[in-house]
Amino acid sequence: MNDHIEVQQIAKKAMEAARAALHPGQTLAEVRKDCEASLLELGADSFWYWGIGAFVFAGSGTIRSDSGRHYETPDYVLGEQELLTLDLSPQRRGIWGDFARTLVIQDGVPLQDPLDSSNAEWRSGILMERHLHAQLCELVVPSMTFEELARTMNERILDLGYENLDFLGNLGHSIGARSSDRVYIEPGNQARLDSVEYFTFEPHIRRPNGCFGYKHEDIYYFNGGRPVAI
Repeated sequence: MNDHIEVQQIAKKAMEAARAALHPGQTLAEVRKDCEASLLELGADSFWYWGIGAFVFAGSGTIRSDSGRHYETPDYVLGEQELLTLDLSPQRRGIWGDFARTLVIQDGVPLQDPLDSSNAEWRSGILMERHLHAQLCELVVPSMTFEELARTMNERILDLGYENLDFLGNLGHSIGARSSDRVYIEPGNQARLDSVEYFTFEPHIRRPNGCFGYKHEDIYYFNGGRPVAI
């Protein structure tokens, strides 16, 4: 347990460093390079997701859902008003971290809390991500299957006026020792959630036909029968 907490803390600290350093004129390649360097400096020894430590998009590119197998950092320069998604995948001694957030630059300044954005559309999407995680914590029990969770949360996403952008239609996965061992929050997966020690919840959503996508990812485990984020 402590090892997983420590690696997830590496991701959280690198995310905060990346957020604080955002500025107009910065390229996404620079964001990725600096973030991956930060992950290693903080104690990661590698990146478990196709060797990518920082999966970053900005602007309308935030609606893209790409496999890491084919990911290339977009050629994009940050401006004065920006929405970004940043997904971090540090690894230390085979233990994974997995942490994603939506970040906002407003008038050239990176916001500590993206909900402080003056852009009502962005605030709505970011608030919806937080709402979905709150719903997860209220609804999920150890006996629920991955399929039941996928169905329940995909229905909630649609009912709330959003859509799931994930290219495979899933909402998260187990945390394992190898990428090939992951099982997903997706239709057809009858495994119970408590069949794995840890799982992520990472809805990638947008308004139908919207220009911006939103991500918020945490790793969860069960404590006293309730899901708790690391």
